[in-house]
Amino acid sequence: MSEKHTYTTAVEWTKERRAALSSRGLPTIEVATPPNFPGGHEGIWSPEHLYTAAAEVCLMTTFLSFAERANLDFLSYKSEADGILDKVEKSLLMTRIHIKPTITVANEADREEALKLIERAERYCLISNSIKSEVTVEAIVVVNQH
Repeated sequence: MSEKHTYTTAVEWTKERRAALSSRGLPTIEVATPPNFPGGHEGIWSPEHLYTAAAEVCLMTTFLSFAERANLDFLSYKSEADGILDKVEKSLLMTRIHIKPTITVANEADREEALKLIERAERYCLISNSIKSEVTVEAIVVVNQH
């Protein structure tokens, strides 16, 4: 696998503060200014949502890679993330992304392994390592009682 990868996207303005975001071979999504800004729109993905999601999805895919290599038999993975936009000096910055994954496993031994792997994923997530925002992870690993 090459050490350098290029990911190409394209944005085309449609109207108001809305646009179409696309990339070859992927579905086009509508994007817009978030509703808490002047001219913003409800119900449409914003750069702030995508920024937060990039770190959240990267944590998951990094965990999945490590779990596969470790042969961890987990039952489910879901997460929520909060991207915190704050005024720093005179600029707005995404200062923090707090990711809350919940991983369900079958037994206590798998619980310990899942905790180790999600901590490792937090360290190695390439998106988190590439951005200025502080990224924190508050993982919960649940043992399935069924």
